[in-house]
Amino acid sequence: MSGQEYPGTFKEFQERFATEEACLAYIRQLRWPNGFVCPRCGSQKAWPRTRGLLECSGCWFQASVTAGTIFHGTRKPLKLWFDVMWWVVSQKTGASAMNLRSAMGFGSYETAWTWLHKLRRGMIRPGRDKLQGTVEVDETTIGGDEPGTRGRERESRSLVAVAVEGKAPDIGRVRFECIFDASAENLIPFVEDYVERGAVVRTDGWAGYASLRAHGYRHQVIDAGRGPSKVMPNVHLVVSLLKRWLLGTHQGAVSAKHLPYYLDEFAFRFNRRLSTHRGKLFYRLMQQAVTVQGATYEDIVHGDF
Repeated sequence: MSGQEYPGTFKEFQERFATEEACLAYIRQLRWPNGFVCPRCGSQKAWPRTRGLLECSGCWFQASVTAGTIFHGTRKPLKLWFDVMWWVVSQKTGASAMNLRSAMGFGSYETAWTWLHKLRRGMIRPGRDKLQGTVEVDETTIGGDEPGTRGRERESRSLVAVAVEGKAPDIGRVRFECIFDASAENLIPFVEDYVERGAVVRTDGWAGYASLRAHGYRHQVIDAGRGPSKVMPNVHLVVSLLKRWLLGTHQGAVSAKHLPYYLDEFAFRFNRRLSTHRGKLFYRLMQQAVTVQGATYEDIVHGDF
């Protein structure tokens, strides 16, 4: 590998991460790319101990290499975690719990489902760069049909705000967020969180977007009379692909509670769809996995994590 940040092929992956020690060393490299720094005293020298611990030479504090990461507290081999992560990023249409269970020989569907949810929590990097240029913004509902509701009305369905960056000749990056309703109180903060101030923001004439110009955006209101898919083609294509992915890969069996994490997975995959290197996707997921605190099954099912 000669110092390369990620394996280029599956064969290289198998060779590089054949042991627990190799996996642990890679996590350490990603956590402290410029060398270990003691979280207690700031010393940059440490000796390796057993069970993935580093003992600081300055204050003798024992720091865990996996503490504060997705792998914290795991009872499973790190090699299995690495294998699962490589498998997940290799699935071009997304990873379902049923397929993961079969591929990795997990004993139950619940185990595979939990592992995927742990990984989804590491797919979005906090503080990501905001969308730039021309950005189409709209909302969509996710869930089954609700008789008697129309337009932006909904009862049990989830309302999702969508922002799509136009980047000729292709679509750029995407951002999603579940919102309570389509009021300005929800839509304006969504745009501010994900779109660079000064960008051109294209929306329909919904009143919730009316104050975008006052918030520093070049707001273009599009006449939807010709059909939304024609006047804002990027956002409607992304929404169509998202819904097809949820129905195809996950058979539509996604609860409102867990939908934000499925949106994170879709965004992770879509924003890297042009990458031809599985190894680089593995590397990006690993980079984020070492910055996210691991969640337990109880956290995922019953908590707010």
